[in-house]
Amino acid sequence: MHFPRPNRRNRTESIVPMINVVFLLLIFFLMTAEIAPLSLPLTLPESDASERHRSDDRLYLLADGQINFAGAWNDQAWLALADTDGKEQLMLHVDRDLPAQQLARTMTRLGSYGWTRIDLVTTPR
Repeated sequence: MHFPRPNRRNRTESIVPMINVVFLLLIFFLMTAEIAPLSLPLTLPESDASERHRSDDRLYLLADGQINFAGAWNDQAWLALADTDGKEQLMLHVDRDLPAQQLARTMTRLGSYGWTRIDLVTTPR
């Protein structure tokens, strides 16, 4: 008696090892990425306001007058602030020990660069 041979299926490559590698890479990048915000030696002023705004544009003013914007410091930060498109909202993180005159000069300069809304970040009491 002659039995017909079963048709052989073409074996496709398994994508499970590739998925495993992708997940391992994802875990590696998540573990090594800097997720925390930039930590600068700031002591924010306190307020009773509970309204919170969110913006990706953040300017940091340290007590000694140094500024940081988008990773740039001082003169480079001012250049970056002047060149930024979409100047709608700026989150201003100011050390509470910064003199008021320095803050006023900074606000005036930001206004001359075209920033239309500047929000001062505070900590709740």
